[in-house]
Amino acid sequence: MKGLIIALQFLTRLPTPRITVSSEEFAASMRWFPAVGLIIGLIVAGGAWIGAQIDPWLGALIGLVLWVAVTGALHLDGLGDVADGMGAAHKDRERLLAVLADPHIGSFGVCAISVQIVSKLVLLQLLIADEAWLPLILVPFVARIGPLFWARVLPSLHDGLAARFRTAVRPRDLAIWLLALLAACWLLPALVLAVALVLLWGRYIVRRLGGMSGDSHGAGIELIESALLAAALIWLRLT
Repeated sequence: MKGLIIALQFLTRLPTPRITVSSEEFAASMRWFPAVGLIIGLIVAGGAWIGAQIDPWLGALIGLVLWVAVTGALHLDGLGDVADGMGAAHKDRERLLAVLADPHIGSFGVCAISVQIVSKLVLLQLLIADEAWLPLILVPFVARIGPLFWARVLPSLHDGLAARFRTAVRPRDLAIWLLALLAACWLLPALVLAVALVLLWGRYIVRRLGGMSGDSHGAGIELIESALLAAALIWLRLT
């Protein structure tokens, strides 16, 4: 349970008890990332449901605001940094890595974050209009399984957060969350797309950057969330 509290402190802005955390415990908290995603999903779906009693657009807005507020825009920040780095891809690799390390956001990052926010707002509205609450709950959960795979299997870009998490993810952790993913796919088959998305994003980042970083973890979570919302919408409309 301590690992869950640490993961909540890292991934969210939710109030939690103050506890003393060692470096090893912090790294091991990554095993709880999907569980934190489920909590985020429940909060988003709950807020969206309340707003939807007035209008689906209001539900979508409340859901999105909660999504950003609860996570502290942590993953959006990663998306913006990766977008800025990729925007410098025409330069040499050293320039690309320098842009990634720069805490300031550029035009590429602003565009990426803006498109991501608008995409989530529209997708939330469409799902809420169909009274499809399950995707809102499950998508944040499924998207946070990816980092466990990336941290365990893929090389780290540098000695940062991604590198610290690498040794903390055990094979049995991957097995447990894979079983949970299968259960989620049984409830909503469109979520099976997550497997391909996780593999493709990891392959893309390793080929372009040479390894995973904290920013690429965050960017991957954001992009997978939007893709899974879209996949869920299409699946539900076609079935």
